[in-house]
Amino acid sequence: MNDPTRQDAPARPDNGQGRGEERTLPPALELKGISRIYRQGERELAIFRDLDFTLPVGQITALVGPSGAGKSSLLHIAGLLEKPTSGEVWIAGHNCTALDDAARTRLRRIGIGFVYQFHHLLPEFTAEENVMLPQLIAGRSREEARTRARELLAQMGLAERLNHRPAELSGGEQQRVAIARALANRPLLLLADEPTGNLDPETAERVHAGFLELIRTEGLAALIATHNLDLARSMHRIVHLDKGRLVDHADWQTRHGEM
Repeated sequence: MNDPTRQDAPARPDNGQGRGEERTLPPALELKGISRIYRQGERELAIFRDLDFTLPVGQITALVGPSGAGKSSLLHIAGLLEKPTSGEVWIAGHNCTALDDAARTRLRRIGIGFVYQFHHLLPEFTAEENVMLPQLIAGRSREEARTRARELLAQMGLAERLNHRPAELSGGEQQRVAIARALANRPLLLLADEPTGNLDPETAERVHAGFLELIRTEGLAALIATHNLDLARSMHRIVHLDKGRLVDHADWQTRHGEM
């Protein structure tokens, strides 16, 4: 596979064949021995210690935990926005821990999509233009970017809202535009931090369903932080961030005596 920090590198691993046998794809994301420790004078606050996690290509995993457990910090480390105190971050089979800032930025641009609780759309641009912008920054032509933006927005049920600015859209529509923007450059890995947290329950459920359908259509690996176990159960796997470690849902239920 090409160096993932190159501008022209593919966002997904090459599933070629060697010696007549199908090659196994490396995980989209691996966290190895991750620790994140904040120091205040002589005092240490350990958010994670020796945390391990693997996210295969095509898997959608829910990241569940109470407020303050460190879900956002973990997503920031996975997305190369923050460096761990120790440990390694591997993306598509490449150790990205020691990349410099420029290389991390290039990889985020072409290989990682982000969705946040607030949409962060640019208010002066239309829905279509908001989805085109990251593609133009990545070097795609305006025609290619427009075609991809319209395709994604149509899949999110916004074909009739292409020329509306964020202020002219409902909260659910704004978040669907943000989701389309995150997928615009065909990333390998999608990271989402409470993507429906600002929406009412009915809208959240509708946006979430469209979100998962689009992820599956695109064949992405996704790690999605949520407080909502009902939404989490619609994903392939649930992991709980519990006392600085990731615990699979079945083990967490056993520990806490819950069904």
